[in-house]
Amino acid sequence: MLACALCLASAGLQAQSAEAAAPANTAQGSPSSSNGPEASFDIRVEAPDEVRELLEKHLELQRFRAVTDLDAGELERLLVLAREDALSLLGTLGYFGPDVLIEQAPVQAGLRPVIVVRVAPGPATQVASVRLQFEGAIADAADPEVQALRAAIERDWRLRPGRRFTQDAWDEAKTQALAQLVTRRYPAGRISQSQADIDAAAHRAQLGLKLDSGPLYRLGELQVSGLQRYDSVLVARLGRLERGEVYDQRRLVEAQQRLASSGYFDSAFLSVDTAAGDPAAVPVSVQLREATLQKVVLGLGYATDSGPRLSLEHIHNRLPVLGWRAHSRLQLDGKSPFVQTEWTSLPDASLWRWAGALKLDRLDDGSLLTQTQRWRVGRSQLGERLDRNVYLQYDMSQVSGSGETGATASATGEGASLSLNYALTHRAFDTLPFPNRGHALTAEIGGGTTLGGQRQPYVRGTARWTGIVPLGSEDQISQAQRGRLALRLEAGAVSAAREAQIPAAQLFRAGGDASVRGYGLRDIGLALPSGNVGPGRYMGTGSVEWQQPLRRGGVLTQWESTVFMDAGQVAERAQDLGQHLAVGVGAGARWRSPIGPLQIDLAYGLKVEKLRLHMSVGWIF
Repeated sequence: MLACALCLASAGLQAQSAEAAAPANTAQGSPSSSNGPEASFDIRVEAPDEVRELLEKHLELQRFRAVTDLDAGELERLLVLAREDALSLLGTLGYFGPDVLIEQAPVQAGLRPVIVVRVAPGPATQVASVRLQFEGAIADAADPEVQALRAAIERDWRLRPGRRFTQDAWDEAKTQALAQLVTRRYPAGRISQSQADIDAAAHRAQLGLKLDSGPLYRLGELQVSGLQRYDSVLVARLGRLERGEVYDQRRLVEAQQRLASSGYFDSAFLSVDTAAGDPAAVPVSVQLREATLQKVVLGLGYATDSGPRLSLEHIHNRLPVLGWRAHSRLQLDGKSPFVQTEWTSLPDASLWRWAGALKLDRLDDGSLLTQTQRWRVGRSQLGERLDRNVYLQYDMSQVSGSGETGATASATGEGASLSLNYALTHRAFDTLPFPNRGHALTAEIGGGTTLGGQRQPYVRGTARWTGIVPLGSEDQISQAQRGRLALRLEAGAVSAAREAQIPAAQLFRAGGDASVRGYGLRDIGLALPSGNVGPGRYMGTGSVEWQQPLRRGGVLTQWESTVFMDAGQVAERAQDLGQHLAVGVGAGARWRSPIGPLQIDLAYGLKVEKLRLHMSVGWIF
């Protein structure tokens, strides 16, 4: 048996001199007067492609080509050293018993000498066995969480028996195991011992790895720096890290993201110093840079539902006297321009905050012109996975251009209402904004009364579920490279007397980029006597989409292809939802852009028998 740590080739695999970057010459020789850098000899590698590419790039012999005063004795010594170098390089690919011959080809008059490297690599070494050992706090077999972590490291070990041994695969397997160890509970974990025993004659490798977890770490106090405008209490409330909780890198990253996305800070960085402090209460360093007090953002975008879009946003992070945050936005486009402002307080100890909002919008769908006012005041709580919202809301809609008479105002959505509402949102995605698996559910229930004329009570409820289901086996391909099914179900209902004039903002229409593709924005609704499309009291939509990541030259790209089918309907009675469904089918593409997903879809509406392009993209400067 030959004990091998496979470090002999490390020098050859690192940075080379500029002279070594010159391409190898595969011809018998070259005139000494040829263009390019002067060289004392050429190198020709005769070997399988994988081996040839490695040797041409990393042989130490390459850098000596620029030494023009080599004599025969010095060149001979270089050939001996080159063979040892080649054997080390081949070992990184798992070839420990190759036949390597390095010699100088017969010199031809007027041409540079040629060094020929002939390699017959032989069988590649296979992993025969793997032994993983643990020491430190993780060696405690009585703790169920410890047992689960050890089992996960063993289960996810990448270089299993029967697989080909290479230096890269060995390094990647060790790195993966260490990453799993230090991600939770044991941030000071390290590799205390690793060894690859190679039997060159049998082409077998026996691997051993010992992981030292060190002590279990728990979080201590937050050490905040960079605050000028806000109190550190805000950081603690937004971060949601409890003193005494077990160290979890994922929790620190989530806290960092919450702080950075809160609007109060431009950047946030959280870390623990395992070399300082008590592992039972390790301090958490929080480095912050506060956002500017006021900010103006100009945006341009485009969507097929509404055409070109121009937006102007103003953010004030600390209003005088109140100390609240104000976010105002003006958006101009061809169909649905609006202006809105939302004011929110700092979160209290239970993470609840007060909020007030006003929105004025105008929807021109080609048949009805609907102008809406919405006033809202309430409280909201944003959790890790669960958001809550309780609010009082006033809605008023004025509808024109319909050709309908006042007797059918309830059908067009004209009216006003006051309602009390409660909403819940639960998220369980693995990553955002590009999830590979998970689901989210939003549900809202409210009740209120119509205003003006004869007042009528009503109840309104909505629910929306989205899910990402990965396809294929995770053992065969990484999660990010697998295809997925994106599923969506949405439903809404309003229960009220038939004559109640419910405002359009509380009723439903469907169709468009984020609803049923193949149909225009809110083209799916009730058919009015004038031929216009009005809102209805019941709505149901659904979507099934197959998403497949695209590769180029075997490398995963930021693009995905999609095939989808959407369906939906709006009705005045719940039992009519299943009749005459509006169905859209099509295909499209997705791009994981720096500002979020870009969506391009070509859909065919079966009911209207038309093709429609759906595209949404935006950028901010």
